[in-house]
Amino acid sequence: MRVLGLMSGTSADGVDLVLAEFSGSPPEVAHRVLAHREVAYPQDLRARVLRAMRQADTREIALLHHDLGRFYLEAALPFKGKAQLVALSGQTVWHEPPRATFQLGEPSHLALGLGVPVVYGFRSMDLAAGGQGAPLVAYPDLLLYGEAGKRKAVHNLGGISNLTYFQGKDPYSLLAFDTGPGICLFDEGVQTLGLSLEEAVDLAERATPDEEALAQWLRHPYFSLPPPKTTGREVWRLGNLSPLPQEAGALLRSLLELTARSILQAYRRFVGRVDRVLLAGGGARNRVLVGLLSQELPVEVMGNPKVREALAFALLGYLYAQGEVNVLGRATGGRNLRAGQVVYPG
Repeated sequence: MRVLGLMSGTSADGVDLVLAEFSGSPPEVAHRVLAHREVAYPQDLRARVLRAMRQADTREIALLHHDLGRFYLEAALPFKGKAQLVALSGQTVWHEPPRATFQLGEPSHLALGLGVPVVYGFRSMDLAAGGQGAPLVAYPDLLLYGEAGKRKAVHNLGGISNLTYFQGKDPYSLLAFDTGPGICLFDEGVQTLGLSLEEAVDLAERATPDEEALAQWLRHPYFSLPPPKTTGREVWRLGNLSPLPQEAGALLRSLLELTARSILQAYRRFVGRVDRVLLAGGGARNRVLVGLLSQELPVEVMGNPKVREALAFALLGYLYAQGEVNVLGRATGGRNLRAGQVVYPG
C-alpha cells in the first residue's frame, strides 16, 4: 500500500510530506520511501498558527482549521494519483493532557481533492483511551528502526524534544516520552532578536551560557516527572522563563544548553545505556545543539531528519488500514489501540 503521511510539528514551520510503500504485518513491516516534500507555511499563515497557540477567538479558529486543510491539499497535490491513503497529523495548537489535545487542519479538503481516504484524529482517540495523545511515533520507530541486539533511541529535535528507546523490536522494551523543550525556545529567541537562523547559530556558537539562569530553568518540575509524559509550547515559551539573559548571544546559547542538558539528564535518569541515538527533526540541523548532545551520547543525524515523523504517520495510517494496533500504551500511558478516524472522498 502506498501511503502519504503529512506531519506538522510544534515548531509550526510548515508541513513535511512523505510518500511511502508498506507491506507485511508487525513486527516485520517492510517499507520504502518513494518521495519527500517539505513545504513551509506562508508567513501570515504561520503567524496565525502561532497566535492560535496563545489565544484566538472562535471565528479565527474555524477559519484557520479550513485554511490549513486547503494548504495541506495544495502541498499534497503533486502526489495525486500516487497514494492510496493519506495519514494526517494535523497542526497541534493546544496540548494539555489528560484533559485535551487539539489539532487543526480539516481533512475533508485532502479527501475530496486527492480522491482517497484520509486517516486522522490519532491523538484525540488516544487521549480518549486514557493516553497523553503523544508520543504517537514510538511504535512506528520500533518497527522501522529496531535492530536485533541493539539498544537504540530515535530522538526528535522538533519544537518539543522527544525520544523513543527500544531493544531490537521488542515492544516490551519500549520507552517514549517528551524530554522538554526542543528548539521552540531557540526559535522564539531568534524571532524576537530579528536574526536569521544562521546568524543566531553563529552567535550562540561563540557565546557563553548564563549558568545562573540555566540552574533556575532546570529546576522546572517537568524534568523530574517520570515517563510517560508529554508537554508543549503552552509551557515552553520565553515569557515563562526567569531570569532571562539580556545579552543576545548568552540568551541563545543558554536556550540551546537548556535543551541539551535536559535531554542528557533524561537519558541518565530514565533510559541508561544506548548503542545509537538517531537524531531527527529540524533541530538535528543545528550544529551547536548536535555538538552539545554528542559530548555524552552516540548521536547520528538521520540522512534526512525531516522524513522521520511524516514517515511514522504514514505507517500509523497503514497499520490502521490493515486493522492493526498502531499506538502502544507503554508510550502514551493509555492502552494498546487502533487509533484514528477516517474521512472518505465521497
